[in-house]
Amino acid sequence: MSDDTGSSQVEPTPRRTSNRRIGFIIAAIALTAIVTAGITAILANVIERMGEARDSYTKVVDLDDTVVDPAVWGQNFPSQYDSYLKTSEMNGTTHAGSQPSEREATELDPRTITATSRLEEDPRLVDMWAGYPFAEDYRHARGHAYMLEDQRYTIRVADFEQPGTCLNCHASTVKLMNDLGDGDREAGFQAMNQMPYNEVTQLVDHPVACIDCHDPETMDLRVTRPAFEKGIAALKKSEGIDDYDVNRDATRQEMRTFVCGQCHVEYYFEKDTKELTFPWSKGLDIDEIWEYYGEDGHKDFTHATTGAEVVKAQHPEFDIFWSNSVHAANGVSCADCHMPYKSEGARKVTDHHIQSPLLAVNSSCMTCHHTSAEEMEDRVVSIQDQFIGTRDVAFDSLVALIRALETAQTDGTPAEQIDAAREFQNKASFYLDYVYSENSYGFHAPAYIQRILADSLDASRKGQLVLQGVDPESLEPSELSLENEQKTAERGNR
Repeated sequence: MSDDTGSSQVEPTPRRTSNRRIGFIIAAIALTAIVTAGITAILANVIERMGEARDSYTKVVDLDDTVVDPAVWGQNFPSQYDSYLKTSEMNGTTHAGSQPSEREATELDPRTITATSRLEEDPRLVDMWAGYPFAEDYRHARGHAYMLEDQRYTIRVADFEQPGTCLNCHASTVKLMNDLGDGDREAGFQAMNQMPYNEVTQLVDHPVACIDCHDPETMDLRVTRPAFEKGIAALKKSEGIDDYDVNRDATRQEMRTFVCGQCHVEYYFEKDTKELTFPWSKGLDIDEIWEYYGEDGHKDFTHATTGAEVVKAQHPEFDIFWSNSVHAANGVSCADCHMPYKSEGARKVTDHHIQSPLLAVNSSCMTCHHTSAEEMEDRVVSIQDQFIGTRDVAFDSLVALIRALETAQTDGTPAEQIDAAREFQNKASFYLDYVYSENSYGFHAPAYIQRILADSLDASRKGQLVLQGVDPESLEPSELSLENEQKTAERGNR
């Protein structure tokens, strides 16, 4: 057969056509088998991952409020427990974290490793706290694994009588409070606070652990410390919200901060009952807390060389973060940065290796920030460097005021001038201590913390001026300053 171009074409024979069809059929069957196998594998994987995600843990042991040992909880939650154990590691960042310091064990203190001393790093702390146990022993905080051990052997506890209140944040106390209160945790809390530390610490075996933040039946986050329950209720009341129950009314994301806020806060012990109390009934801003202390009359110690009555600030991470942090304002919780999620198969697991985010930048910061890890670290360290620079100016001014007061007591300076200067020392010390003892080195709320340091510096300056004979009333803010302050307050920024 010829086409119109003149070329010839040979028709396939019937046998060759049959072979080609068989080949097509075999190839189709093989392709179908491969596709089917692939789809089946994908579905199996999806089903397996869905199962992993749905079955958040395998129940090996029963848990309830009598199970304190985290190793037992770890049988149901091995991944979380393994990361919890890593809190025994000591790692430092440019400014924070902890580095090991070797020591010779003694009969009274068996530790061979502690963290380095902050008093040796900065002797101005001894001036600020003269007459208070913190001037005797103050070290960088090691991980949660050491919180009970380090408290038992610090000179602040070994050489000074302390109440059982201290255990609220250094030991797992849920079972202890339930036992002391015969099932009534609030009653047990009150009893524990009033017991001598050396007596009540014999009743606990573990630092803060799983039971202190998790419901053993549902694994939901929960607040177990009565002091926080009362403190946050008082704070909410100051905001116009009555009858606030944190375990009933807080969202899950809020709880990822509140469970940390049970301990990382500003607090004091009530004079007679030694009850752990959070000064939040006027608000969470430092000025509102300072006003609270002014009305309550609480003082922690008499300064050894100046005679000033001083309020010792604690470690108000929650107070600063919750009230003035851009992260908190955008819904970020403490756990998001310090206990970031990690993936295990299809499961999203919270890393219980609580530490500085700078030691896990990729999982902590880079889930939200679209930059390099190196740039992220540089940004944080830059904020902390600026904090330290301003802090040093305020610190030098406070020490200068302390020296001036020491001199004034022997050079004939009128008593009323000395008393006025002591009041300024109290404020300068509290405001500086408030951000010194807060563990973010200025990072949690940079602008707010700079303002606090400015107020500390101003109080030291005024103290020195009144010792020179300047009338304290002449140091009041100018009308223009008050006007600006009022406008700022109306905008809700102070």
